Amino acid sequence: MTGTAETYDYVVVGSSAGCALAARLSEDPDVTVALIEAGPPATGRLFEIPALFSQQLKTAYDWDFATEPEAQLGGRRIYLPRGRAIGGTSSMNTMLYVRGHRYDYDTWERMGNPGWGYDDVLPFFKKSEDNQRGADDFHGTGGPLTVSDPVSVHPLLTAWVEAAQDAGHKSNPDFNGTEQGGVGYHQVTQRNALRCSSAVAFLEPAADRPNLTVLPSTTALRLSFDGTRAQGLEVDHLGTVRLIRINREVVLSLGAYNSPTCCFSPASAPRTSSPKRASRPCMTCRTWDGTCRTTPGASSASSATPSLFSARTPRARSSGCVSGVMDLWPGTRSAVSSVPAMACRAPDIQVHAALGIVRDEGLAAPLEPGMSFGPYVARPSSRGSVRLRHSHPYAKPRIVHNYLGDEDDRRRLREGLRICMRIARESRLTEVLESDLHGAAAAGLAPVSDRDQDIDDFIHTQSFSFYHPSGTCMMGKVVDSELRVHGLDNVRVADTSIMPSLVTGNTNAPAIMIGERAASFIRSAAQ
Repeated sequence: MTGTAETYDYVVVGSSAGCALAARLSEDPDVTVALIEAGPPATGRLFEIPALFSQQLKTAYDWDFATEPEAQLGGRRIYLPRGRAIGGTSSMNTMLYVRGHRYDYDTWERMGNPGWGYDDVLPFFKKSEDNQRGADDFHGTGGPLTVSDPVSVHPLLTAWVEAAQDAGHKSNPDFNGTEQGGVGYHQVTQRNALRCSSAVAFLEPAADRPNLTVLPSTTALRLSFDGTRAQGLEVDHLGTVRLIRINREVVLSLGAYNSPTCCFSPASAPRTSSPKRASRPCMTCRTWDGTCRTTPGASSASSATPSLFSARTPRARSSGCVSGVMDLWPGTRSAVSSVPAMACRAPDIQVHAALGIVRDEGLAAPLEPGMSFGPYVARPSSRGSVRLRHSHPYAKPRIVHNYLGDEDDRRRLREGLRICMRIARESRLTEVLESDLHGAAAAGLAPVSDRDQDIDDFIHTQSFSFYHPSGTCMMGKVVDSELRVHGLDNVRVADTSIMPSLVTGNTNAPAIMIGERAASFIRSAAQ
């Protein structure tokens, strides 16, 4: 080890939720805060232009994880992108601002986590938010995180929303408002049509604070302890090992794959629990791909070609995604609730529709003009695990999501696929798209019918992850309701790994809320 040890009051490791947490802590000029991120700064057009997010995949800006062979998916290993830059995955995601359903958070509280009900977390969502539509009972203004309507919505996506309504699904102008169910257009974390990551929102305004130190390209290696108190963190900064001393607390915000491996690594003692934790994956099925027959409102399909992703075009700065949130069986019981008699009042399935033909888990270039859409299970019953591969700090974890391991998940995804098939048959889409169930012909499969077996065969070969892991350091088992790791004096976890059950929707907005909550807990403890 070289160099002199640095000392900070608070050390935050990881920077998706961590940006919000570190920025909030540094608002107190009497404390010092260090934010550590394994990846480089997220600067330049690659990170600014929304439509370029896919160009980060499989690069140095991506942790590039993969599952072990998944039994229900034909033994395939599933690609798991995670952001590896300042801002974490908020610097490479599709920027959809989705909080989840009231039921999700009320369930967390009923599972034994006081202070995490919907009415408790809503003020923290509003605190972060600067919503383009203005303030109301559900939204805030004046916060650091810009939430806006997309600057442009392609006519194909409008046609999808209208087709879904024709198929019987109600319109919903705000998935984060009074209710979540229905179909409509997502708000996005964009400012002036450019990405507003947690780094842009929280770190940039705090950049000149003398008590905040941001250390990019710095990998956490191991925590050292004096009894049950973390006193130091060894890091690798561009090949040089440095020791960072912790005066008060360290917070792990490394995400659902890296937080448990850091927390439970043999290199970090004492170990307070098993390194195996439950994971709660989303599962999506690539369904209908539509190449353009003609584009609504345009003279030809050329307006839907990949040229729209040029940095000079407005659509390059749009999320290019609309959604539906559907309730398959109203009144069915929650798949994740620990309370057997609790009726589920939240939708079961979320469907995303986006421009471009999704192939090879989103890694193939969208060469054909058109769109894709498909369902995923909102709150899966299947449970997986994240384990240490071995003790080396640079080893990728052994991830088993156990996708569709529970029959209830298979049943829900099957019905979600049927919903998409019905939407695809509506005239508003058949007039403009030559639709095909994705991959069927290429995989040598017969056209997929409504038969369970045909749908299951298709799911077996074509499904992939929807990138919302959670629950690997869950509240009630690994951390308490103030996010403190059981058995340790000054270690907390603040990211989606603490979720005791998955929310109904995307996880970036909840992750930022968790960072806000962690900051409030730490400040209260310091008083």
